[in-house]
Amino acid sequence: MPGIVVFGRRWGIASDDLVFPGSFELWLRVIWWCGTMVLFTYHKGNFDCNGGGILHTYLVGLLVVLALIILSLCAIVYVSAQGTITNPGPRRSMPALVYLRALLYIPELVWACLGAVWVSDESRGCDPATVGSVIAAVVTSWIILLFTGLGVVFVFDPLGSPRPQQAATEPLGVRDMESSEGTQFLSTARSLAVKVWESRIRLLCCCLPQDESHRAAFSSIAQLFSNFFSDTDLVPSDIAAGLALLHQEQDKMELSRDPDVIVTHSPSSPIGQDLEIELEKAAHCMQFAAAAYGWPLYIYSNPLTGPCKLSGDCCRSRAAEYDIVGGDHLGCHFSSILQSTGLQYRDFIHVSFHNQIYEIPFFVALDHKREAVLVAVRGTLSLKDALTDLSAECENLPVDGVSGASYAHKGMCQAAGYIYKKLVNDGILNQAFSIAPEYKLVITGHSLGAGTASLLAILLRNSFPTLQCYSFSPPGGLLSKALADYSKSFVVSVVLGKDLVPRLSIPNMEDLKRRILKMVSNCNKPKYRILLQGCWYELFGGDPDDFPTEMENRREEQLSQPLLGEESLMIRHSSSYQSLASDDSPAHTAAHLPLFLPGRVLHITEDGPSRRSCFSQVRYRAEWSNEMAFRSILISPRMLTDHMPDAVLRALNSLTADRPFSLCQSSSNSSQHNTI
Repeated sequence: MPGIVVFGRRWGIASDDLVFPGSFELWLRVIWWCGTMVLFTYHKGNFDCNGGGILHTYLVGLLVVLALIILSLCAIVYVSAQGTITNPGPRRSMPALVYLRALLYIPELVWACLGAVWVSDESRGCDPATVGSVIAAVVTSWIILLFTGLGVVFVFDPLGSPRPQQAATEPLGVRDMESSEGTQFLSTARSLAVKVWESRIRLLCCCLPQDESHRAAFSSIAQLFSNFFSDTDLVPSDIAAGLALLHQEQDKMELSRDPDVIVTHSPSSPIGQDLEIELEKAAHCMQFAAAAYGWPLYIYSNPLTGPCKLSGDCCRSRAAEYDIVGGDHLGCHFSSILQSTGLQYRDFIHVSFHNQIYEIPFFVALDHKREAVLVAVRGTLSLKDALTDLSAECENLPVDGVSGASYAHKGMCQAAGYIYKKLVNDGILNQAFSIAPEYKLVITGHSLGAGTASLLAILLRNSFPTLQCYSFSPPGGLLSKALADYSKSFVVSVVLGKDLVPRLSIPNMEDLKRRILKMVSNCNKPKYRILLQGCWYELFGGDPDDFPTEMENRREEQLSQPLLGEESLMIRHSSSYQSLASDDSPAHTAAHLPLFLPGRVLHITEDGPSRRSCFSQVRYRAEWSNEMAFRSILISPRMLTDHMPDAVLRALNSLTADRPFSLCQSSSNSSQHNTI
């Protein structure tokens, strides 16, 4: 629901968000009140020491103030627990309770100062235990006041100035933005939102140079975020509750799906190139994609032996002997690459650790085992890489031989162009093929490196017709449909489980936003129960049917109609928003250009139940999929861990070591079947 409006502005917290913080403070205050009462009762109100009268007044006043605070907190917790996310009516008295609670901070501040004065000037000759108790009370008061101040800063909404009130004749949740006044207000609000997001990004990236390229990236990313969040009126806890409900809903759909359903499609696999061969090649290339991350991933994957193996080479400088560029002054990155790949120093043609926005590290090496000149591009490992990731608008990428709209992710398109110039203009590939002219070109990378590698392969395809690209966990919002189809003959994308990144694109995020609105609008449970049940489900599992997500006593046909509650969460009706009666697929969203995964998609999933013991052996299965299977974001505890490069490498190694039991083979004819 919209944020609570108090003190003349809207805040980044809703009236039903005070159950947990209020309960915690209530528990703390009750213990504090009981301790103070025990101290007062033990001395029977008589303190035979200097300042005893002041101490008596302090304790009596503290008991009264704490009692009033406890009563106000009880009321806040009770009222905050009423209603639902989209039905704030039972919580209409919350602003008055917030004002009352804020007013009680004044006597608490006064009493904290009084206690501090007594401890510093009047506590001589008093019982040490009594003095210690008062000191503890004073310190606790100041800590609570400090955290309250920090909480106010945290929930402060820079865009929280009150919005124009809707006319009484308008339906609930519909704002008249057609008038000149409404249009002017909306334009001002959008401009302010962009400035606020840009300020946040600048603050987050304060350690980066503030040059023209960075300022342009900040502005572009700020525009993206402001556009995405501008048409909804949700607070963060609403999003968390919606994600919890959506995860259970998706699990229910997965459990109810018929396991014997067969989907027929063709992954356009070249004749004679079956799944086993591609898995072996992918497992081999993934070692290089993971090695490109350097020593951080190597130490993470080998916490016991990694530091010892790298310690001997880390301080040995080889910049004069080998073509190593930037960012590896101690040699730890290069040493970890040697350890991960098993190559020799002489096998490397070029190694670059130079890292700026749109300029990411990569290396070129001779892979004698596969007879290939291998280009490995590093994934996200720095704030500059994250800015490249977030530059997600589309950029034209004309390619000879591609008919149809050709566009791609701007940040990765720029990064691919940077590496292309290095490889071609600086003669790096010419140098490599002069050493091994019979070798073929292979490009690989993970995450950001996967997207950049795919675009680099497209740029180099005409010059190197036999090149191959293995893209591990690439971002979903990467290529236009024409470029995605063009890349199917030379790019293989590998996706593990419910990895978020291959499903991440602006249309998919808009689709997720619509689904969250649908879930919170249909739910008749208070938010605190949704969050508690969601945490329990994430930690301990259970049957999703135990967590109903739809309004009781509603017929199915009613649920297919646009909901008043859902529309009340919309500030304005953007072109990206669709009612519940419309198709949920992001493919039908015209507000953003659709982007797809590159090449043929090899999907790896775990065999067996989704929840397993930490010590049980994991078995995987692999199958060809297509880019349309990744047009919706799946909520899961593994949506981030499945993206980690070590998890992808482990799954591929498991599959290649246990092929007869893990592969879901597809026939090589034109009609191929994959078990879903």
